[in-house]
Amino acid sequence: MNQERAIVHMDLDTFFVSCERLLDRKLIGKPVLIGGTSDRGVVASCSYEARSFGVHSAMPMRMAKQLCPEAIVLRGNSGTYTKFSNMVTEVIKERVPLYEKTSIDEFYVDLTGMDKFFGCHKLASEIRTRIIKETGLPISFGLSINKTVSKIATGEAKPNNEIRILKGTEKPFLAPLSVKKIPMVGHVTYKALCDLGIKRIINIQDMQMEMMHKVFGKNGIGIWRKANGIDHAPVVQYHERKSISTERTFDRDTTDVKKLESIIVAMSENLIYQLRRGNKLTACVTFKIRYSDFQTYTLQKRIPYTSADHTILPVVKELYKKLYQRRLLVRLIGVKFSHLVEGGYQINLFEDNEKIINLYQAMDKMRERYGDRAVIRAVGMEAKSISRWNPFTGEPPPLLANRRR
Repeated sequence: MNQERAIVHMDLDTFFVSCERLLDRKLIGKPVLIGGTSDRGVVASCSYEARSFGVHSAMPMRMAKQLCPEAIVLRGNSGTYTKFSNMVTEVIKERVPLYEKTSIDEFYVDLTGMDKFFGCHKLASEIRTRIIKETGLPISFGLSINKTVSKIATGEAKPNNEIRILKGTEKPFLAPLSVKKIPMVGHVTYKALCDLGIKRIINIQDMQMEMMHKVFGKNGIGIWRKANGIDHAPVVQYHERKSISTERTFDRDTTDVKKLESIIVAMSENLIYQLRRGNKLTACVTFKIRYSDFQTYTLQKRIPYTSADHTILPVVKELYKKLYQRRLLVRLIGVKFSHLVEGGYQINLFEDNEKIINLYQAMDKMRERYGDRAVIRAVGMEAKSISRWNPFTGEPPPLLANRRR
């Protein structure tokens, strides 16, 4: 007999804004915008007071300030948010057997079987109360038999509340809600659904799965299942302090400075792209060099959380210049990014220049389609082969990656 699952989705309410309010109580109750502070910046997070004016995440800061002229605009500090996120993680980690941290402010907790000892709803409420007490941060949660229903329930619970959806009541709970509440329905899919007159989840529940498949392909089956409260996805155990790295051993030891710098840039650029592809940020850069006598040296530097080329590349070059002794033949070089966290998209919005964000997105789309080296810096062109794979999924490089262009 299968055991009834108990899955909790926890989400810290307006997380960045809540952190700033803990540091400055004068911000409480006022419209707050966090992100790039120039007119070319983008909103990374905003308070409920600002949302009432029509402001939302990823909106150009210039437009947000026009909609809400009285808003207080803050640059944002990824180090501060990481610290508070870690505090919340520690509370959850101490109390539950299995949890998944899907972003800097969002968690899934599997309490299946815990009702024999504590009562799942009671335990989830106690964890939420403890987080609020120990960190001062507002947090909401939804509890149900699967991830999808729990995540949607959390959205309905906000701000700073909790909802439990009893087994068997998933469909009636979901039915009156907007189809855009379904996790995999983005702006384009939402518009397509609305064009078909499908605005509420009940409209999808009343349809045959085959019809959704016919109109939306494989994606349509996923939407139909979620609309009907069906989701068997497991909670995946969270492992902290991951890292990704790449190394290059030369066929012949070298002192060719131009060649070394070219390969270092190409390696780093590819690794940074893998960060963004996996929605990760790094807070620690390590450079490694091995000479022909097999003497190996490493040097690392802590940095604010980022996945931006223009922030990370200068750090890699700086570490290389500190370690490299020009008279010795080099056998191997390596680059590693560690102290990784989720939530790359949000924190990248702290970048002050909207053009830079758009540039990275365009470059990454080209790489996704044509291969990792479809777009590279001129200095990295001498690097003929850089190991390419997705370290987060184990996915091989696209077939087009090795074609001549």
